[in-house]
Amino acid sequence: MAEIKKLNIPAAFDRIPEPWSPHIAARVNSQEVRLAKIEGSFDWHFHDGVDELFFVVKGRFVMRFRDHDVAMEEGDMIVVPANVEHMPVAGEECWVMLVEDAGTRNTGDKVTRLTRSDLPIL
Repeated sequence: MAEIKKLNIPAAFDRIPEPWSPHIAARVNSQEVRLAKIEGSFDWHFHDGVDELFFVVKGRFVMRFRDHDVAMEEGDMIVVPANVEHMPVAGEECWVMLVEDAGTRNTGDKVTRLTRSDLPIL
């Protein structure tokens, strides 16, 4: 039997040292639940064949798309469909929970200075 663990989400964010450094909070079937602090602008990117869910735990950010922006507030959730180019932007530190296929690269279709591999497990 697999180990059953409890994780306090707000307390887990204290263990994330820097923005744009996602950590794995849990694995559910073939998905990963990731936590990340975001601040400033990310890179334009898309995920080939993979939807990506964002849930705002604390703060606010703007999800930019090529043709419009969506303002995200605490408690809001958005699903970015597969293959849709997007860029999260946060004026101040924001805490987000993400759900996506296990092993999905955070920068999607490209490798940049913000690409993170071997994500730490909380």
